[in-house]
Amino acid sequence: MDSSTYQQLRIFHAIARAGSISEAARTLGMTTPSASQALKLLEQKMDMPLFWRNTRRVVLTEAGQRLLSQTGSLMAQLEHSFDALISEEHEPAGLVKITLSRFAYRLIIQPYLAEFNQRYPHICLDISVYDGTVDLVQAGYDLGIRFGDKIDENMVARQLLPSFQEGLYVSKGYLKTYGEPQRDNLHQHRLIGYRFITTGQILPLILEQGGESMSVEMPTPIICNDIDTFADGVRAGLGIGRLFTPIHQQLPDKNDFIPVLTDYWRNYPPVYLYYPQASQKIKRVAAVIEFLVGKMVN
Repeated sequence: MDSSTYQQLRIFHAIARAGSISEAARTLGMTTPSASQALKLLEQKMDMPLFWRNTRRVVLTEAGQRLLSQTGSLMAQLEHSFDALISEEHEPAGLVKITLSRFAYRLIIQPYLAEFNQRYPHICLDISVYDGTVDLVQAGYDLGIRFGDKIDENMVARQLLPSFQEGLYVSKGYLKTYGEPQRDNLHQHRLIGYRFITTGQILPLILEQGGESMSVEMPTPIICNDIDTFADGVRAGLGIGRLFTPIHQQLPDKNDFIPVLTDYWRNYPPVYLYYPQASQKIKRVAAVIEFLVGKMVN
């Protein structure tokens, strides 16, 4: 493979991740016409279209999906190795892409943003807050933060948070209107619904006791996928809200959240920082890893 083909593949992967030629060009620090021409040359070389194009975005063809799948891990390994060699002689600098859920951002990243920037002024954190499942390598991220049961086996994992519970809370106004929720009267109560981002399904109330789980369908006056909206729903007296206990402890009005059904709260696994083996060899990525582990574990 000559150098021009490598560069064309690099641009192809950037376009696939961004879903846009102009956005990929911006990320790579080049002009849109140059990126478009490189893609055109790669398609000519392969004698097949790699994207379907319209005025707003580009979508991978079947051939493009095969090329992305077959070259994704190889391109990532090349870029990691190249970056590792360059970074050996310089202070940590450049872009570090992180994907994590909103609760993880609130507990792990948000409290230390200013301190990290002061310590590493030349590192730019590209933070993607997303509660769905992400393929780290395929999507082009350096680091991810997720529950331990959602990490691919081929990833390095470093624990950041111990296991904790999902608490169930209501407001004083809710108690006055509906009474206290009990295991045998939940059909008379209301639940603030949670919709999975990746599947669109609504999560029922799940109670846990003695290592066994039970699912309870309940009326849902509001459905959301955001912890702040959950908290607002509880404040408004709309129903039983589910909040991770560390998030509840951060709320300025946490004493207004009345815990209910405490014998049935769910336990969640520890939270981990995870990344491909090669990532830790890049100085800027290693700096982020050690900073976060140092803050959360020590």
